[in-house]
Amino acid sequence: MQDQENQAVPNPEADAAAAPSNSEQLTLEQQLADTEARLVEMRDAFMRAKADGENIRRRAQEDVSKAHKFAVESFAEAMVPVKDSLEMALKVETPSIESLKEGVEMTLKQLSAAFEKNRLLEIMPAQGDKLDPNKHQAVAVVPAEQEANTVVSVLQKGYMIADRLLRPAIVTAAQAK
Repeated sequence: MQDQENQAVPNPEADAAAAPSNSEQLTLEQQLADTEARLVEMRDAFMRAKADGENIRRRAQEDVSKAHKFAVESFAEAMVPVKDSLEMALKVETPSIESLKEGVEMTLKQLSAAFEKNRLLEIMPAQGDKLDPNKHQAVAVVPAEQEANTVVSVLQKGYMIADRLLRPAIVTAAQAK
């Protein structure tokens, strides 16, 4: 008889706790549906953000391409009048030395203005300036009555575009005594 007492007696409260009720099951299904809807929304938002990123990248590439293509436009616009002046000088039938000199001076002024407008700056060190290897190229060391490693003479001007060296100034430097 004791065996019968130890056998499991059906307990309706325990069964109810183990299996979800209809209202709980409905809530779980509703939560699943809400989660799936949020997943669809997030996937859509992700795809939109990805497309926006691609569009931004493409536009940036186009902008860089245009910048490379038209980078010299400003400089070219400034150089056209210089070319026009030179061509006009060649068309003069009987030029005099004075008119040629005046025309060359005017053309040089136009060229200098074009350089200045486009931040193309001359490097023209003065005699006695300290030799700067970032801007000067010494091609010879000569004995001189000045401090060593200073500029004695400039053989060719140098040029910089903004802060970048285009061509160093070719100089001779003073020799150590």
